[in-house]
Amino acid sequence: MKILVLGSGAREHAIILSLRSETTEHEIFAAPGNAGIAQDATLVDVDPLDGAAVAAFSNERGIDLVVIGPEAPLVAGVADVLRERGIPVFGPGRAAAQLEGSKAFAKRIMDAAGVPTGRAVRATSVAEAEAALDDLGAPHVVKADGLAAGKGVIVTADRAEALAHAEHYLLSGPVLVEEFLTGPEVSLFFLSDGDTVRPLAPAQDFKRAFDGDGGPNTGGMGAYSPLPWLTEQFGSIDAFVDEVTETIALPVIRRLDAEGTPFIGLLYAGLILTPGGVRVIEFNARFGDPETQVVLPRLRTPLSQLLLAAASGTLEDQPRPEFADDVAITVVLASEGYPEAPQTGRMIEGLAQAASVDGVKIVHAATAGPDAPGGALIATGGRVLNVVATGSDFADARERAYDAIGRIALDGAHYRHDIAARVAE
Repeated sequence: MKILVLGSGAREHAIILSLRSETTEHEIFAAPGNAGIAQDATLVDVDPLDGAAVAAFSNERGIDLVVIGPEAPLVAGVADVLRERGIPVFGPGRAAAQLEGSKAFAKRIMDAAGVPTGRAVRATSVAEAEAALDDLGAPHVVKADGLAAGKGVIVTADRAEALAHAEHYLLSGPVLVEEFLTGPEVSLFFLSDGDTVRPLAPAQDFKRAFDGDGGPNTGGMGAYSPLPWLTEQFGSIDAFVDEVTETIALPVIRRLDAEGTPFIGLLYAGLILTPGGVRVIEFNARFGDPETQVVLPRLRTPLSQLLLAAASGTLEDQPRPEFADDVAITVVLASEGYPEAPQTGRMIEGLAQAASVDGVKIVHAATAGPDAPGGALIATGGRVLNVVATGSDFADARERAYDAIGRIALDGAHYRHDIAARVAE
């Protein structure tokens, strides 16, 4: 197939690497991409937020499938423009993408669908936020209602800090003050064609910047898959996935369909396993980052087959996706100062040496070049690279990942040393 992937981050690079790994060879384009993606796809000068431009390019090149990676083009309605012109696209339309674009919309859908989640109060003023903080009590959870690039959430016991976070985001829209839920977190992806859903493998990510879950929230500093400890509570990983499919994914997809806003694309369920059962923390309307980087390397079913079936409304003809027994972990290399004030423009060295480690792939998130002496790449953002390692067990995968990331040189960079450490014991 001819496939166009919209986006420029590690998630999109991981999708492209998965498509590249198939026995069938595809012609893959990316807009705008990054320096790493340029090694695995043809970069094209198309604005991913401009639906008309994406449609024109797709028609001109005979694109068989458009895959929308990030949330911004989805909320902007790019998928709607493509569908109106008969171009198969994996990604929900503007209305359904509000499941991620508005936390309040997501809570309403969950309530209507009977999906288990925590209490939440929508606040449009500082006074309303203060009242909600006092009502729900500490620890405090405050979320920006709209898109915030993974940085709009704070969890803190400090009321003043929670209120300051609310005041900051109230400048651009409402906030949600939510009930604090406790327990291990799980990310689970579902492919949907608006009617049928097919689950992928669960993963766990690490949101805090530093070891031991210290420091500020980030877009994600690492992840691993599968989650063997789910067996203790649910009997098996498959049993957990089945429960979430029946009690969360299907009810939400059916509710959106009943409201005339079918969800076609990737439903990301951010879950927490509380003493009272599984609860939804949030939904996203696209593949998660960095969880995609550990889920897709384990996928045995051709990704292109699944994405096209979802885009074409034929997902019911696809069996449940199959996954390898191998495990996968990813460790994120971040620029100095990330997440508050990342330092960019610095040279990255040692990538070839890192990629030479057995079972390792280097997935690019924010790179450009080669402009530096010797053809080295430049870091252009906060999360720069993902080192993804697969292995027969977590100890094996961790050894490979940390061997590889130790070979990469980026002045001032930092990464977590404890990704998947507990499951490797």
